[in-house]
Amino acid sequence: MSPVPLCAELSVTSNFTFLTGGSHPEEYVDRAGLLGIGAIAIADENSVAGIVRAHAHARELRCLTALRAAADPVGPPAPEGLAGVPGIDILTVPRLLPAARIVLEDGFSATMIPRDRDAWGRLCRLLTTGRRRAAKGSCSLHLEDLLDWGEGSELLVHPGGTPAWRAHAASLKDRFGGRVSLLLAPRYDGQDRARFDRLAARAGRMGMACVASARPVLHHGGRRRLADVLTAIRTGTRVDDLGRSALANAEQRLRSPAEMARIFAGHEDALAAAAALAQRCTFSLDELRYEYPSEVRGFETATERLERLAREGLAWRFPAGAPESVLRLLDHELDLIGRLGYEPYFLTVNDIVAFARSRGILCQGRGSAANSVVCYCLGVTSVSPEIGTMVFERFVSEARDEPPDIDVDFEHERREEVIQHIYDRYGREKAGLCATVIHYRGKRAIREVGRAMGLSEDTLGALSSQLWGFFGTNGLEPHRMTEIGLEPGDTRLVRTMELIQEIQGFPRHLSQHVGGFVITAGRLDELVPVENASMADRTVICWDKDDIDALGILKVDVLALGMLSCLRKGFDLIAQHHHTQYDLATLPQEDPETYEMLCRADSLGVFQVESRAQMNFLPRMRPREFYDLVIEVAIIRPGPIQGDMLHPYLRRRGGKEEVSFPSDALGRVLGKTLGVPLFQEQAMQIAIIGAGFTPDEADRLRRALATFKKHGNVSEFRTRFLRGMRENGYDADFSERCFAQIEGFGSYGFPESHAASFALLVYASAWMKRHHPGIFACALLNSQPMGFYAPAQIVRDAREHGVEVRPVCIASSYWDHVMEPDGQGGLAIRLGFRQIRSLKEEEGTWITAARGNGYRAVEDVWRRAGIAPRSLRILAEADAFAALGLSRRDAIWAARALAGTRPLPLFAGDLDGEGIVEPAPRLPEMTEGEKVVEDYVAMRLTLRAHPMSFLRPRLTPSGPPQPRGTLPPGRRFADATGLTRSDAWTCDEGTGGLKCTSSRD
Repeated sequence: MSPVPLCAELSVTSNFTFLTGGSHPEEYVDRAGLLGIGAIAIADENSVAGIVRAHAHARELRCLTALRAAADPVGPPAPEGLAGVPGIDILTVPRLLPAARIVLEDGFSATMIPRDRDAWGRLCRLLTTGRRRAAKGSCSLHLEDLLDWGEGSELLVHPGGTPAWRAHAASLKDRFGGRVSLLLAPRYDGQDRARFDRLAARAGRMGMACVASARPVLHHGGRRRLADVLTAIRTGTRVDDLGRSALANAEQRLRSPAEMARIFAGHEDALAAAAALAQRCTFSLDELRYEYPSEVRGFETATERLERLAREGLAWRFPAGAPESVLRLLDHELDLIGRLGYEPYFLTVNDIVAFARSRGILCQGRGSAANSVVCYCLGVTSVSPEIGTMVFERFVSEARDEPPDIDVDFEHERREEVIQHIYDRYGREKAGLCATVIHYRGKRAIREVGRAMGLSEDTLGALSSQLWGFFGTNGLEPHRMTEIGLEPGDTRLVRTMELIQEIQGFPRHLSQHVGGFVITAGRLDELVPVENASMADRTVICWDKDDIDALGILKVDVLALGMLSCLRKGFDLIAQHHHTQYDLATLPQEDPETYEMLCRADSLGVFQVESRAQMNFLPRMRPREFYDLVIEVAIIRPGPIQGDMLHPYLRRRGGKEEVSFPSDALGRVLGKTLGVPLFQEQAMQIAIIGAGFTPDEADRLRRALATFKKHGNVSEFRTRFLRGMRENGYDADFSERCFAQIEGFGSYGFPESHAASFALLVYASAWMKRHHPGIFACALLNSQPMGFYAPAQIVRDAREHGVEVRPVCIASSYWDHVMEPDGQGGLAIRLGFRQIRSLKEEEGTWITAARGNGYRAVEDVWRRAGIAPRSLRILAEADAFAALGLSRRDAIWAARALAGTRPLPLFAGDLDGEGIVEPAPRLPEMTEGEKVVEDYVAMRLTLRAHPMSFLRPRLTPSGPPQPRGTLPPGRRFADATGLTRSDAWTCDEGTGGLKCTSSRD
């Protein structure tokens, strides 16, 4: 029996052809290795989104195979998880050929495989061209585009798709000659051999070679059902109704060399041509050389400029002189940054921050940035490096050879200005946002797969209600299914549940990253395709954060934070009314009154500590200094709680448990947290000092902690950690307990640097609330929506702090809430038009601009501001005309009288002796209860009586006590309050207020 030759599969469709391909790119790599396929080309439709994942997995597989071969040249079976199948040898590590299947508007398609780096750039330009001229998620390409950008690539023409395919193939052949081939792929309909003969004859007449491919959409036949479900989701039909759209069988899968030889018997030259073509295409993603903009200015190099700015910032930050430890850290960081060539990256971040500050946009670096003296000196962060325990290798590592990652938060209302500045400065051909791959998880998987399988909405609702049990270790157990009214033995239901589990982690579509920018010195669209985002004036690349990390591409995170908007507005109000300028760096430090307020849990609206859990913890924690806030931010999280860190810390802080350390070295690491590890940095330092890890091994531990990733795993470090601790003389019980704590918060651990950045915002917002409660409440209201609390609760809290809050007024209000003199030497909040439901900002601005010396009547507003009668009615329902002497009902009557009419200035006044003046109607006054209800309907808050004040006498009769939020038997809400629209309201048991249960325009 002759040996079966290795083959190349050159047209693979992965699940990054969204809702079409039935397998992950990594699964194709694994399967190809098991089958002995020498090369594969992941060729998704008009996309290269999944290629990096296949490339990274093949690289990892190659490294693991090399390590195994070095350890045992004989080659034992592959370990479980290496290729997904235990006990089976990896025959070969396939070479990945980056490619894309180009589909034109008329249906013609061709697989495009770049032969070199220049051809890859042209493929990216081609895809960029098609996607920039189409809406998000679409691509519009024509034959001319392929002729323009196909140079240097191998083109495999797919027969069919359009009657013009032969003419298109001829045009490509005339343009690119021998680099154009005809793809032979089986349909498994019994006619393949005759079809291959006809196509081969046609290719011969056209002077084209034939290339064999199975054109797989599955890595294994077991994915056929899932592929049909994906098709049903894509087409919006049920699986039962797919008809010819469903896969006829499971044959369209990755094939072994032996199977390919059998399928293409008589056309072995097509198999040989595929292998030869793979040999000609030598391009690998490893050849991509990312070049960051040089950031050279004038005669100053990037290195010189960064050092100059850092030294100048050091003098600014430490006017009395920097501590020796900070000077040493600065020298160390600058030296390491210089060796790695990252100066331009830091300069870019500095320029972005400088632009924001020039526009008065508040910003604050967080995460790793707060762990850097350089970032502190540049003003990227306002957190002093002396606050935390510095581990610069957490940020930049020479051995790891990975780019740094700086996150900067900007005001959420003005971040777009920063984003557009980056586009304007570097150009859209050199800057783009990262993508985020949206995967199937949880309820989306249940609902979309369930609908495709024909389950009823009731059944889907029942399954969704058991979300946590459904995705638990044992799945949804039969007794739980019975309890929620489902039949455990139902075949369709069981199959649906299996498919829901199988689709977990499948990519569904691309979205845009929250703010990760990739900026290049050359053309970004020759490195990766660029496409339109769903939001206007934004462009994104098709690779996500993990992909660019795998390729060593730098990104700058331009993020949004609502509290920064609130603080900036608060600082502006303080400057306007108190003539004092503040920012995050110049606030009075360590203010005792601020900490005293936090100890009372008076933290409604304060950043990060306004939740019920934090309010409960504050009086127990009793923060008295800034680092207490750092701990406060980090400790009330699932990880530290699950790791049993909260109570030991409180006992030690309260003096109920002795604070002890197993060694002086670890005492320096854990001293600030009383011997309880709370932060990722501490886990790294324990590993370095206690277990003998290298800094880079410790960083791998940090990555395993995976703050926000769902697949973090630290268990693999257990043996190494415990052995190192034992060798360094630490007690086994302490070592076990220490690792258990680290493992406990492995998926939720908080970096100390991140907590320090957030703690600064906690302190700033708390300081403003304590010393300027009215301004803080006004800024919060102007920054809505944000935080835990509704405007009604913010207003009530402000009034409890002695702040006067005044209602919306047609004569005094602006669009935003403002501060105005209260007549007693203080300031009062005047509610703005923004608080009124359904009123547009444009109309509120017109009312303010046209007000002049004031309005006299509802009709006066209509004529001068030119707003619609509907908007006048909305204003009247909010009681905005009270200052004109009009009751709410009188104002509504006047607004409704204007409906359907036009202003006629010539006849605006009465003529002498003409016209009959209709007497004003006498409308009944609203009761106080009705006024409160109307306030909630119009503005979601009231400045009148508390809603419960009308019910409280009825809720506390002389008889036995009644449950809160209920009325005596036989009494309706309308009976108790005199309201005529009480059917739209219920009593909110949690807040004691009213909750609307119906909508109203």
